[in-house]
Parts: sequence; structure tokens; C-alpha cells
Amino acid sequence: MSAERVTFTADGLELVGNLAVAGDAAPAVVLTGPFTGVKEQVVGTYAAQLHERGFTTLAFDHRGFGESSGRRAHEDSQGKLADLRAAVSLLAGHPAVDPARVAVAGICLGGGYAVRAAATDPRIGAVVGIAGAYNSPVRFSSGDPHSYRQALKSFLDRYDDELPAVAPGGAIAAMRGDEPFAYYGTQRSTAVHWENRVTYGSLHALMTFDALGAAPLLSETPLLVVHGRTDAYCAPELAEALYRDATGPKEMRWLDARQHIDLYDVQPYVGQAADAAATFLRRHLGDATMVPDTASNA
Repeated sequence: MSAERVTFTADGLELVGNLAVAGDAAPAVVLTGPFTGVKEQVVGTYAAQLHERGFTTLAFDHRGFGESSGRRAHEDSQGKLADLRAAVSLLAGHPAVDPARVAVAGICLGGGYAVRAAATDPRIGAVVGIAGAYNSPVRFSSGDPHSYRQALKSFLDRYDDELPAVAPGGAIAAMRGDEPFAYYGTQRSTAVHWENRVTYGSLHALMTFDALGAAPLLSETPLLVVHGRTDAYCAPELAEALYRDATGPKEMRWLDARQHIDLYDVQPYVGQAADAAATFLRRHLGDATMVPDTASNA
């Protein structure tokens, strides 16, 4: 894939991305990805997959991560939504893009941001969540409200302190466990500008960000949910809840992945997810050219 390095601004911050133009008036997709991820990792993989299927794609580094400016290693929920609005504006204003045919696709945590962005930005013609994290503070707190509030307090008490994003052997990390380390801690995710650190304030942002609550606002925005049947990090039941609560055109696609990170870089799952996304987006963005769809269906 031949991509052009682009820069654009959101809230006065410079964001850096890779733009791959598929052709005049091709459908276009902004991609947003996992917690701490940078454009050369998961979003870059899906950008290449969708570009091969005829889409103009924009994979970029959110504020504070990768090559973009902003407070380093800090998850800023509202800021990331502003980044997505700026990314949509960049695509919509490009001479090779039809502004009526711009979508957002999110993977992992990006799935939640994609849904929330689509719920509040009518320029987004369709939205896709792949192995998405559809966070819900109401659900997080419902089982044990006291523990939830204590966790929030602990994150606020150390707001500016940092911890590793991943660590081996069950050590303390923002994404604890062997599975996140198997991706971010190995050559699978090698990227010059990725850093293995994140603020405790980022964990407060994750625990208070409401993606699931955006579902009823998607009355006019087509939604595709692609999710692994087994996922220890982004709960399948929240994906089901998002699909159930969405009020507009919607589709659900289950894949037989064994792990959450299978949807990051493992075939055939990535190809199946990309096929499903391409077919869905072409249908709803008004392109009569269809792509073969080989993904598993429920």
C-alpha cells in the first residue's frame, strides 16, 4: 500500500497520519484503534486490508501517542473524539473523496470511540466496530459500586503517574495478562513510535468513558459489529448489548477467534473482518461494487 504522510490539527494539536487514496470518489474510512496503539500497528493492518478492497483510508496517531503531539501516554477520551472529528474533516475535504461517503472503523478500544463519534457526527455515513470495547460505566459499577468508586479514586490519586502498558508474568500493567503482552511485548507489534507506558489518569478515562450509551443515538447511522465468540478483554456480551440497543440499520458478525488479539493480526480472522467491513460499507455508502464476503456469520 502506498500511503502519504499527512498532518492535521485538532484543538491546536498536530496529528500525524498515513493517507492511502484508492481513487476518485472511492469510499473512505477513518480508522481508530486499541488503547496505546499507534498507526503502524493494528490500524495500519486494517488500513492496508481495506485499501486492498478499494477504500481510501486514514490511519493516524491520536493525541499523546505515536508521532502526534499532546500530553504523552495519556488517554484523553474527549480529545480522541475531537481527533476523530478532525480526521473526518480531513477526508471529507480531500479532492478525491466524496464527503457523503466517509465512514469510521474502530478496533478494540477504537470500536467504542468509533460508535461514540458516529453518534454525534452526522457526517459519518456508517460505523464498524471490530473486537470493540463498548465500555459502560453503568455496567462497570453495577456489581460493586463501592469497589468501582475506590478504583476511580486510586486512579485520580496517581493521575499523572505512569505504569507500563503491558508486562510479562502477571506484573502490574494497564493491560495486565499474557495476552496483551503477546502482542505489544513482542515483535508482532514492533513500531518505532510506540511506548510501553501510560498514565493512571488514562485508566480513569477508560473506566468512565461511555460507549455503550451511544447505541440508541445511531438511528440514522448503519452499524456493523464484528466480534470474536471468545474474547477475554472486550466482552462479547457488551458487543451483543451494543447491537441490541442500536436503533438504526445494523448487522452482527461473529468470528470463531480464540483470543481478542486474533483480530489484531491473525489470519483468517483479520481478512474475514475486513471482508465483512468492506461489504457492509460499500452497501451503505452507496457503492454498487461488492467485495466477496468470506467471514463467518452467526
